Amino acid sequence: VQLQASGGGLVQAGGSLRLSCAASGRTLSGFSVGWFHQASGKEREFVAAIPWSGDSAVYEDSIKGRFTIVRSANVVYLEMNSLKPEDTAVYYCATARQRIGLNLRDPHEYNYWGQGTLVTVSS
Repeated sequence: VQLQASGGGLVQAGGSLRLSCAASGRTLSGFSVGWFHQASGKEREFVAAIPWSGDSAVYEDSIKGRFTIVRSANVVYLEMNSLKPEDTAVYYCATARQRIGLNLRDPHEYNYWGQGTLVTVSS
């Protein structure tokens, strides 16, 4: 499966963005989808993920209540509100085949990655 992440850009603190992760080559049925971000000089970190069923989404603590992950057909969105300068990073989407015991927070569980989209939040 090929993933295309888009929707990044420059926004002021307190603003909003909606990132999209579109799949091609096959459907997302049976796959969980996660969003990760990587700030300059830091490791890639978990942001949010949604199982293939679309329920029981999980979020990193610092973005709870601000970000929402939603899946619709073959696209997964990350709706980002109340953005902060510390949210500045390249955001990646990735897929993991659903299985019992899957750890959605672990980037090593994910097989396919999109190319990333840059989000810059100015203060």
